[in-house]
Amino acid sequence: MSHFYVVVEKLKDWQPYFPSPDVITFDDYLHRVPESAKKRVRVINLCRDYRYLKTGYYCSLLAEARNHHVLPSVATINNLKTKSLSSVQLEDTSKPLLNLTAGLPGEIKVIKSWFGKTLDKSYAKLTQMVFEKFPSPLLEISLEFKQQWVIKQVKPLALKALSTPEEQESFAKAFENFSLQMWRKPKARKQYRYDMAILTNPDDPLPPSDPEALALFVKAANSLGIGTEFITKKDYMRLAEYDALFIRETTSVDDHTYKFAKKAEAEGLVVIDDPTSILRCTNKIYLADLLNTHKVPTPKTVILNQPSEARLRQLESEIPYPIVLKIPDGSFSRGVVKAENFAELQASAKQLLSESALLLAQEYMYTDYDWRIGVFNHKPLFASRYYMVKDHWQIYNHETGEAVSGGFDTLPTYEAPKKVIDVALKATKLIGDGFYGVDLKQSGDRVVVIEVNDNPSIDSEVEDMFLGEQLYVEIMKEILRRLELQGK
Repeated sequence: MSHFYVVVEKLKDWQPYFPSPDVITFDDYLHRVPESAKKRVRVINLCRDYRYLKTGYYCSLLAEARNHHVLPSVATINNLKTKSLSSVQLEDTSKPLLNLTAGLPGEIKVIKSWFGKTLDKSYAKLTQMVFEKFPSPLLEISLEFKQQWVIKQVKPLALKALSTPEEQESFAKAFENFSLQMWRKPKARKQYRYDMAILTNPDDPLPPSDPEALALFVKAANSLGIGTEFITKKDYMRLAEYDALFIRETTSVDDHTYKFAKKAEAEGLVVIDDPTSILRCTNKIYLADLLNTHKVPTPKTVILNQPSEARLRQLESEIPYPIVLKIPDGSFSRGVVKAENFAELQASAKQLLSESALLLAQEYMYTDYDWRIGVFNHKPLFASRYYMVKDHWQIYNHETGEAVSGGFDTLPTYEAPKKVIDVALKATKLIGDGFYGVDLKQSGDRVVVIEVNDNPSIDSEVEDMFLGEQLYVEIMKEILRRLELQGK
């Protein structure tokens, strides 16, 4: 379980807000008996002065020495006072600035923000972005107009800088939303040994788990003493409240899922799937080269970087038609086309290379189904067969605008061909010890890896057809094992 402290210089600093025993002075925090190493402690540092060797600085320094998760961190405090570092971190904040009403040359605007919120909604996107760059409870952002608005300075604020009732009320609401655990009544939920966030996207058209499967994950986690809460991308700054992060939405290196995994790992959480696995699995170029280097069997594969006629003629001499072209970061059969002849190859390569600097060109292997072997920490958990869509060459067909999938069946892993299991395990060993779904094709004695997926699909009455609820328990048992190892 975790505990939560709000550290202030003097208790009177908190006087305008809802009283709580979790609000303590720096002196109390300094002399407090250290909690058990197994207890996760979160600290919101609201001391008056974060300058070097001042109380606020020491509060964050002590928190980190005690292995407490503190906001702001010492790194954030140092970044805010180092102009060169803060400038680098603010390089990609220009977009919300472009939408602001133009000012006069040299004009200065000063915005106060709290947990990424502010009173003036026209600055909402800017303050949220700055907060994500510099996670600090209270910030002052100074803007200067030079042909367009630019950020002149970002610095931390003291709680007493919120002088109006409107600012204080907005801060209180933002604080409550930012850290609901502080105000949660003991009777609101059962006490668990650990807290796990499950990252989902309600708008994901092809989520890795349906609502029934998510409910079974929660049931399994709770039975093992792991409390759960569903979060979305807006909860990025709340990650330190949890002991584990379980990602159940489609992952990509260039969106928030990878950012969540990186932050969770930095905060010391158990993360499934970890950022290294996401990085290695979501890019088919990396994966193809990795498997080839370590002699894991795959279809004949060539990396294509330009659609010139000479290069494509060379390609067709290396791989017989039909040739499959894939963009590096496609998922659920998206960004994958089959070329039956040179004209189709040329057109498809030109189109796909306009989206990506590199493509995979791959030998086409027709099979009635693809194997999917689920693996967690080098242990096979399930063996599913996904059948091709009728009159289509893939297990998903996106041509109608909606994803149509073929049939499936799921077997106990001991009934899957031994070679299929062995090749799947050989592939995942190169990635890590996370949770993976290995797609393979089998033609006679030949077994090849098509791809390794982080964050594989687990849907009710599909991948769990053989193990049932025990599949969810096995996954949660491994997360629990990792949590307990961290507590030692």
